Amino acid sequence: MAAGTGTQKELCVQIVDLQPGDLPAVRALELECFSDAWSEKLLQDLLTSSWDKAWVLKEDETVCGYSNFRVIAGEGELMRIAVHGACRGRGYGRLLMERLLREAEEENVEDITLEVRASNAPAIALYEAYGFQKEAVRKNYYSGPTEDALIYWKRSGKSIDR
Repeated sequence: MAAGTGTQKELCVQIVDLQPGDLPAVRALELECFSDAWSEKLLQDLLTSSWDKAWVLKEDETVCGYSNFRVIAGEGELMRIAVHGACRGRGYGRLLMERLLREAEEENVEDITLEVRASNAPAIALYEAYGFQKEAVRKNYYSGPTEDALIYWKRSGKSIDR
């Protein structure tokens, strides 16, 4: 905003641990962003899971995104990352990814995997920007519509030749 034209309200953006009160907004994100939306019960289970870390990204107390990271046997899996359509283009996916990678470092997780629809170009670009590399394809994995799943890994400094 140009000097002398007034003040612009600063947005307060924060990433916090998922809380019970966030579940309705996260469920709405699931329904908006995924054809295989997780149930309310599955989302509620994230609150007590010893394997899962889940965060919400809030803009002025409104949930605009969320992510879920699972650690089992020393390996990490990005289970979900979602940003509300009206909030895209603000770098919120990157903020959620950076939070996830900090958690991986804190948990000494060196290898992280994820799967993504082959047509999800914005997500693929995000993952590749953070060093994930495609290692496999699951043919016709998704339904609604039927589509391949791309399997990506971020490995501990090892280069994967594909």
